[in-house]
Amino acid sequence: MLNLERLRTLDALARHGSVSGAAAGLHITTSAVSQQMAKLEREAGQRLLAKNGRGVRLTDAGRLLAEHAARILSQVELAQADLEAQRGQVAGELRLSAFPTAARGLFPAALATLRAEHPALRLRSSELEPERGISGVVRGDLDLAVVLDWYNKPIPLPDGLVKAPLLDDPADVAMPAGHRLAGRDEVDLAEFAEDEWITWGEGEFCHEWLMLTLRSKGIEPIVGHRAAETHTQLGLVAAGLGVCIAPLLGRHPMPPEVVTVPLKQRVRRHVYVVWRADADRRPSIRAAVDALRATAREVGQAE
Repeated sequence: MLNLERLRTLDALARHGSVSGAAAGLHITTSAVSQQMAKLEREAGQRLLAKNGRGVRLTDAGRLLAEHAARILSQVELAQADLEAQRGQVAGELRLSAFPTAARGLFPAALATLRAEHPALRLRSSELEPERGISGVVRGDLDLAVVLDWYNKPIPLPDGLVKAPLLDDPADVAMPAGHRLAGRDEVDLAEFAEDEWITWGEGEFCHEWLMLTLRSKGIEPIVGHRAAETHTQLGLVAAGLGVCIAPLLGRHPMPPEVVTVPLKQRVRRHVYVVWRADADRRPSIRAAVDALRATAREVGQAE
C-alpha cells in the first residue's frame, strides 16, 4: 500500500525539482524528504530517484508515480473540501499571500474580520510578488494569493485556478513637489522622457510592465533606482531622485515632499484573488474571499 504522505513528498519533489525545494515547500528537513523517498521506493519496489550531479532526478518510474500522485492528491483535496462543505464550519489552517501594497492595504482589515468571525480558523499570511503567489497556490504551499495585473499586461493564470476580482487600483505619477509638472491636473507619460525613474526590481512583473508601457510611448526609460516597496520608492522621490508610478492601494501616508498627478491614460491595475479549483467548496476559502472583497469595497469607496 502506498503511503499518502510519501506520495505528497514525491509530488513536492516533482514540482520543486530538488530535495531542498521539496523540503522548503513541505516545511520539513531535507533528511526527512530523503527518508520519505527511501520508504516510498521500498513500497513501490522500484527506484524512483537517480543521482543527477549534486542533485537528484526522477526516474521513469518516479515520473509515472508522480503523475498519479498529483491526481490522487487532487482527489484528496476535493474530498476534504466536500467534507468541510458538509460540516459548514470555517476552521483549520488557511495560508494566504499578497503582493506588498495589497498586504498593507487589504490584509489588516480582512484578516482581522476573519479572526473575529471565525476564531477556529488559523491564518498564516506572507508577502509575495504575484508570480510567486500564483506558483505557491499551484504547488499547494498556499491556499489563496492576492495578485495583480495591469490594464495592458495581463498575467497568465495556470489551468486549475479560480479567480475573483477585488478592485481596480488607479495609479498616478509621483514626483518631487518642486517638479516642473507638479502643478498640472494630469500628465502624459511622454512628458517624462528625460526624467529618471524609480522602479521595481529587475525581472519583477511591475517593472516589466513599466518598461513595456514607457517603450510603447517611444520612451527609452532612464532607470535610476530600484526598490520593491512603494514607500521606499516614494522616499526616493521625496529626496528628489526621480519619479515613480504610485498606485493608490497601500501608498498612504504620502511624504509631504511628494506630489501625485493622474495620467491622461488613466492607468489602472487589476487586483484579484486566486485559489485552486479543487478547493473551491472549502468554507474557509469562501469566507476569506468574502472578507477580502468586503475590504476591497471599503477601499474603493474611500478612493
